[in-house]
Amino acid sequence: MGLSRGSLTGMLILPKKKKKKKKKTAVLIWIFLRRRQHPRIMPTEGIIMQFKYTALQHMTRNFSELLGKGGFGSVFKGALSSSTVIAVKQIRSVMQQEKDFRTEVTTLARIQHINLIRLLGFCCEGTKRLLVYDYMPNGSLDRHLFNRNGVVLDWKTRYQIIVGVAKGLEYLHEKCKERIIHCDIKPENILLDSEFCPKVSDFGMAKLIHRDFSRALTTMRGTIGYLAPEWILGQPITPKADVYSYGMMLFEMISGRRNIDQSQRTNDKYFPVWAARKLNEGDVISLLDENLAHEANIEELARVCKVACWCIQENEAHRPSMGLAVLMLEGLVEVNLAPIPSLLLQLTEDPSSIIYYSI
Repeated sequence: MGLSRGSLTGMLILPKKKKKKKKKTAVLIWIFLRRRQHPRIMPTEGIIMQFKYTALQHMTRNFSELLGKGGFGSVFKGALSSSTVIAVKQIRSVMQQEKDFRTEVTTLARIQHINLIRLLGFCCEGTKRLLVYDYMPNGSLDRHLFNRNGVVLDWKTRYQIIVGVAKGLEYLHEKCKERIIHCDIKPENILLDSEFCPKVSDFGMAKLIHRDFSRALTTMRGTIGYLAPEWILGQPITPKADVYSYGMMLFEMISGRRNIDQSQRTNDKYFPVWAARKLNEGDVISLLDENLAHEANIEELARVCKVACWCIQENEAHRPSMGLAVLMLEGLVEVNLAPIPSLLLQLTEDPSSIIYYSI
């Protein structure tokens, strides 16, 4: 693979042999010990690379190019080679035992889906915890929705992203061996590759952080946004919390603006409620991002609006599963109009009742 004998030591960790009942994927872990040279390697399907911290420092030029920040940490641009760009995430304030962290990384390594960001490797030294991912050249979705810099996503691309994210969440909730609740679905955590194919990122954070997860979330503050009512009320969290967040994000993808936007002149500054009312009136085109100049598939737009309204129902039992949401979005299941959630109506009728929360 073009690696000098003095530049690294390789270790393969293979699972124990089991009876041949079902075909299972072996996860290979390469341990890189950088000495004199910067490792030159192409990531291989099914192989997770374990990096020394000093190697990641070298690859990121001492973490000099910041790609973004979030409640869980910061992400930096780096390179495995001249042609392989990576994104390195430094996880903030993790006290997890090394053995547990390695076990969870191995679990995440087995999770493969076209709409989930691919984990390439990790670093676990002392209190340092870092994850290495594929680099997404088109950045995060929020940049294209709210900070366009002259570039507007057309409806076809938006719809592709909407369905892709739904399928990624369906996989996490219903199809992977260990069910994973994302807990932080929002445009900032949807990354876009060179073809604008969406990749849900940070889907392993809740799993990796365990007991520190609630503490990590204390950095998330603001008005009612993406978090489901049951979360704010301290009730048990299920995959339906992700469904709620997904529904809130759909409204932003439709309109091209934040759900709460004081610059808008509509009577209801809280877009989801205004959208639900317009949908009930049969006026879906007025909900569309004005930068699209009404250029959208009206049937698809109406379906997305209806699905969004069902996803944000207060009672989680009334929200669809992500699997059902995919069928609705693709037109394989008929979608009826959903009622406007009473909590959201209260927010628009009495602005003083908007709750600021810290969790």
